[in-house]
This record gives sequence, C-alpha cells and structure tokens, in this order.
Amino acid sequence: MSSDPNPDQGWYFNTKTNQVEHLERGRSIDLLGPYPDEATARRALDIAKERTRQADAEDAKWNND
Repeated sequence: MSSDPNPDQGWYFNTKTNQVEHLERGRSIDLLGPYPDEATARRALDIAKERTRQADAEDAKWNND
C-alpha cells in the first residue's frame, strides 16, 4: 500500500491491463478516470466512446453552421 497519507480515492480503468484500479494504480498515461465508484470505472471505455460520439456530433454541427 502507498505511504501517501491522503491517497486519491478515485477509481480508474487501466487501458493497458483492462483492469479497474483503486488506490494502487498503474502509470497515469494508461488510466481513464477518476470515476466515483468501481462500477462506473468498469464502464470507462463505453463512457469514453459516448463522449467522443457527442463531441464529434457537436463538431459536425459547428462546422455546418
């Protein structure tokens, strides 16, 4: 366990290992998050896909205006 007296309490999804991580985590470059709970972190890839789809739709609308 980390010696940090105030560890980050967030949940993360590691894109390299496809595992959810909490407290002890891999390299930040491999992480999505933080998420408020383990279940949400497990959905990280779906959340990222939806956010990308929404951003692409907003970009397309802006470019067509």
